[in-house]
Amino acid sequence: MKYYISDAHFFHRNVEDMDHRGFNGLSDMHEYMINRWNERVRDEDEVFVIGDFSFGNGIETFDVLSRLRGHITLVEGNHDAWYLDDRQFTDTFENVAVYFEIKDGSREVILCHYPLPFYNHQYRRNHEGQPLTCMLYGHVHNTYDEYYLSKVIEKLSAIDRYGISGQVEKTPFRLINTFCMFSDYVPLTLDEWIELDSKRKQLISEYEQKCQRELTIDDWESLHDLIVQKSREGWK
Repeated sequence: MKYYISDAHFFHRNVEDMDHRGFNGLSDMHEYMINRWNERVRDEDEVFVIGDFSFGNGIETFDVLSRLRGHITLVEGNHDAWYLDDRQFTDTFENVAVYFEIKDGSREVILCHYPLPFYNHQYRRNHEGQPLTCMLYGHVHNTYDEYYLSKVIEKLSAIDRYGISGQVEKTPFRLINTFCMFSDYVPLTLDEWIELDSKRKQLISEYEQKCQRELTIDDWESLHDLIVQKSREGWK
């Protein structure tokens, strides 16, 4: 089984200010994230960490990595150099790169820590018209940048273009933010991320309808806490 997750930020002391995770210190956060990971992942599973795994040094990061189940591939983020460049880091990742294109069943998955609005094979659809390629990313967490990106994608999705056949069609964008807080720190399958992403965006849409406009940065501060709450409740 293939699983995906991003932006764990082990050993990052500023993560509480950034994300409002609600833990009583780093040790509390680490134990919760490790337990949540190992409740889902088996030793034979593949896990793709889409950047910013750890802010710790080589020894600290190896200690955490050695406790996690599965064959772990790192899609390198902007914070991972802290331990990757540490000579004391014992590298137990299956692979490390800044960009991957992989197959997950019949679908292609583009993996990059940074969201790419124009990615390889994004025009491909199945017979039902659903996207055959997904772009999974991290980096922006649950921030207003993530909201603004979603508005840009909405506008791009509405633009007509000429397809290979010469007919006018629209691009089936499918970009999904795999931020760990959205899944309450559990690595998820591609289908699970697609479902969760749909529920999260529906919540945002309902909040926009309530405000009767696109959200401002101040609106987002209130919605942020609601998204965190729904994440902890499993989006029920």
